[in-house]
Amino acid sequence: MADPADAIDAADAAEAADSPDEAQVEWREAAVARDQHGLRLDKALVALAPEFSRSHLQGLIDRGHVQLDGQVQATASRKLRAGQHLRVELVPTAESQAFRPEPMALSIVYEDAHMLVINKPAGLVVHPAAGHWSGTLLNGLLAHHAGAAVLPRAGIVHRLDKDTSGLMVVAKTLPAMTALVRRIAARDVHRVYLALAHGAVPWARSRIDAPVGRDPASRLRMAVVASGKAARTDVERLAVVEIDGRAVTAVRCKLHTGRTHQIRVHLSSRGHPLLADALYGGRPVLGLQRQALHAAELAFAHPADERPMAFAAALPPDLAAAWAQVQPGAPAVAQD
Repeated sequence: MADPADAIDAADAAEAADSPDEAQVEWREAAVARDQHGLRLDKALVALAPEFSRSHLQGLIDRGHVQLDGQVQATASRKLRAGQHLRVELVPTAESQAFRPEPMALSIVYEDAHMLVINKPAGLVVHPAAGHWSGTLLNGLLAHHAGAAVLPRAGIVHRLDKDTSGLMVVAKTLPAMTALVRRIAARDVHRVYLALAHGAVPWARSRIDAPVGRDPASRLRMAVVASGKAARTDVERLAVVEIDGRAVTAVRCKLHTGRTHQIRVHLSSRGHPLLADALYGGRPVLGLQRQALHAAELAFAHPADERPMAFAAALPPDLAAAWAQVQPGAPAVAQD
């Protein structure tokens, strides 16, 4: 499942942008021309450095990278006078540094020359996006093996949301990537998730077949909408318990498609948002501070030799502790 638009603190973004490699910093300067007299500072910067967006240049002003006659400027709307000396430190955009190797500890379940299977922890962003231009799984893959640098998305063929834990397969060669992408598109990859949902799910088994698309009321959310892409989730109720007067249900979800936030949207649309999933109405109960969702099972044919591959990942400690309160003594990974 995809991981779009979760934002980090603005202070963290500013710190990252203010700490580039020295070799990547360029100073650019010029005298304010007569025809620029009275022009706003940020507009003059656009003329001086047209390859950067105005918003990025405004950010450089905010962070003290712009000088006028040797004095640091902090106001983008300041009007200039002809003859003044304008100087800007062109710090690279965060986006320009997104595809850089960053060594990190990866929980590798399986690896060979063609692919690797990773047990992703909650909190790790899979692919660089707005607000997350570094510290992603992609950055870690670029550091893990040289071949990642020549693959689209460093070999990532499917994603998990930032706060979803569990299994992912990643390609290490272009032929393997092509084969895995085709199998996912053909729905030949077995993907099962374990989740905890609010309320007493009334059905033992149910197939939710409802299109998922961008929520017209919020660009951060997805929703069941008629114009969305086809999406299908099989849901099996495993256990229901009442905690502090409110029901919680443990469910097993099998994906047939992999739309953004699919399980979260499908269960929320039926009145059963996941625990601690604030985006879709879930409350932080049972000690959980992130959505109660874990990619527990992954199976597919090996991209090079077609042999069957199957993997299972136990629940991480936070979700295991919550799960034990709903289904005591149950295995961490449910079986068919």
